[in-house]
Amino acid sequence: MRENATTQLVGDKLILIPYLAEHVPKYHGWMQDEQLRAQTASEPLTLEEEYDMQRSWAEDADKCTFIILSRERLLAGASSVNAMVGDVNLFFTDTCDRSSAELEIMIAESTEQRKGLGLAASAMMMLYAVEKLGVRTFTAKIGSKNEKSLRMFKEKLAFEQISFSEVFDEVTLELIVNDSAIERLQLCAPNMIIEVFEANRR
Repeated sequence: MRENATTQLVGDKLILIPYLAEHVPKYHGWMQDEQLRAQTASEPLTLEEEYDMQRSWAEDADKCTFIILSRERLLAGASSVNAMVGDVNLFFTDTCDRSSAELEIMIAESTEQRKGLGLAASAMMMLYAVEKLGVRTFTAKIGSKNEKSLRMFKEKLAFEQISFSEVFDEVTLELIVNDSAIERLQLCAPNMIIEVFEANRR
């Protein structure tokens, strides 16, 4: 999405930056994992197809993508590629209604899971979407057996289940943005700052 091409979100634990070509090889490596593909409902792609996907996402007006970087790794001297731990995506599924969007989150690095990074990244993306993109309703589609994600969205972010698909074996959750929801997001992503992203810094 062009709207976030020059934007980075800075939090206490994470920095979210635009998905660039330099990130593709590591992202492609992640997606060789069958479990990750199953959790994200993704098809296996060749490396060249992954580059094509990255370019299309950068221009797609209906998809906002950030790569999630660990601040701990960055402070230890890692490059942005070596600091990558996952990604977070927002889809506008109705071109006539830009106030509603679907959220996806993936913490791909196994050593970085169970640290609350998925929660922080989701909250950061949602706060950005509310403030800069005008989103007022979020949905998330999660496999019924993905108990960790279901707990996070339901218990931490207060999403509510609105449907279940037997065909895809997935639950659809929804959050309508109000003052209480924003306060909860701010608690999950305290001190987040929206900054101008300069690729040559990395």
